[in-house]
Amino acid sequence: MRRAVCPGSFDPVTLGHLDVVARAAVLFDEVVVAVLPNPAKRPAFELAERVAMVTEALAALPAPTRPAPQRVRVEAVTGGLLVDFCRRAGALAVVKGVRTAADVDHETPMALMNRHLSGLETVLLTADPRWAHVSSSLVKEVAGHGGDVSGLVPDAVLARLQALRAAPPAPSSASSSASSTRPATG
Repeated sequence: MRRAVCPGSFDPVTLGHLDVVARAAVLFDEVVVAVLPNPAKRPAFELAERVAMVTEALAALPAPTRPAPQRVRVEAVTGGLLVDFCRRAGALAVVKGVRTAADVDHETPMALMNRHLSGLETVLLTADPRWAHVSSSLVKEVAGHGGDVSGLVPDAVLARLQALRAAPPAPSSASSSASSTRPATG
C-alpha cells in the first residue's frame, strides 16, 4: 500500500488544505493527515479541535472531490520528528502544498533533511490558483477583524472562527499588546 502523510498545523484548516489532501488521495492509496503543533505560533484552536475540524471538513466535501473515508485518516501528532511519525505510519512520502516560490524555498531544506534522516521523499503539490492566496494565518487575521472568509474555509471552520471572534478576549499582558503593532490586513 502506498501511504503518504500530509502534515500541518491546520489552525484552521482551509479549502486549500483540503484540496491538497484530496489530490494526494488520488496519488496514494492512503493519506494520513497529521495535525501538528506549531511551536512558533500560539494556536487559535487546540489540537483536538483542529483534528475535529479537519475530520468534519473532509466528510463535508462534495462527492466528486471527497476522498473515500477508508483512504484518509486524521491523527494528532504531539511531539517528535515528522520522519518518526511517518515511519510509524508506514508512509512512503510526505505531501505538502506550495503556493509560491517562497513556500518551495521553505519546504526544500525540510524535504532534504527528511530524506537524509530516513529516505522519506517529499511530494510538493502546487496550489490550485483558487487557493494560492489563502493561508491559515491570513484567514485568522482577516476573520479576527470581522472580514469575510467564507469561501476560503469549510463551513464548520467558519462557524468556529465566528464564535472565536464573539468570545471575550483573554486577559493579555502589557508586553503582548505592545508587541502587536502590525497593521490589519484586508
